[in-house]
Amino acid sequence: MVRVAGRAVHSGLTCSVTLHRVGGPTRFRRGYVEVPADLAHVIGAERATSLGADGAKVHMVEHLLAALRVAGFFAGVLVEASADELPILDGSAAPWAAAVAELGEPPPAPAPLVMTAPVSVSVGGARGRVMPGRESLAYEIEFAHPAIGVQAWAGGPGAYGELLEARTFGFLSDREALLARGLALGADEEHVIVFAMDGPSRPLRHAQEPVRHKALDALGDLALLGRPLEGAVSIHRGSHALHHELARAALRHAGAE
Repeated sequence: MVRVAGRAVHSGLTCSVTLHRVGGPTRFRRGYVEVPADLAHVIGAERATSLGADGAKVHMVEHLLAALRVAGFFAGVLVEASADELPILDGSAAPWAAAVAELGEPPPAPAPLVMTAPVSVSVGGARGRVMPGRESLAYEIEFAHPAIGVQAWAGGPGAYGELLEARTFGFLSDREALLARGLALGADEEHVIVFAMDGPSRPLRHAQEPVRHKALDALGDLALLGRPLEGAVSIHRGSHALHHELARAALRHAGAE
């Protein structure tokens, strides 16, 4: 088993997480309740992906799920959490990837979900599509901010590791509104890149770190399928809600929901 601890970005609470190698699907444990890491147990998508079952819930799961996906873990991990929200760590999935590496080799990957026809969804101004073809992910963001603007990233499974170090970001102009709603209580510069009008609060790891982080979120959300998705995914101005709907549409297309 592997232990990780840190502060949660929204609640501000400290959470300790223990990763266990187990048989069966990936799931989270809160107290005596196990919450499967699948689309059927998604209970929220506001600024993070939240899962729940039998009164138990766990928030901010997408970064850990992305790290598991990059490492090839589609199953075989139990995530025991001491609080309802996983720690944000440095805002990226890189610390999670280091912890996952200590679990050893993943079990064999399950058969992929194969797309044989295009599937498209939209949520608000976000659009997503999966086309038949080899697995890939293309992501585009558009923010009316001089330090971000329009950014794009694209790659296949061999390039997914490029996304792990991309950190969570937000805007200084949103801070007061978030705090008033009881959100972002743990969002300081150690954990989140804050964009003021004159630029980011600390140096970026990559010029296109914002779009890489959004692609990382999508990778974690699509991992809720529990198997590889054999198709070309493209997302424009995405959100967690859009990612979930796209994954559900893929399942419906394959008759697997």
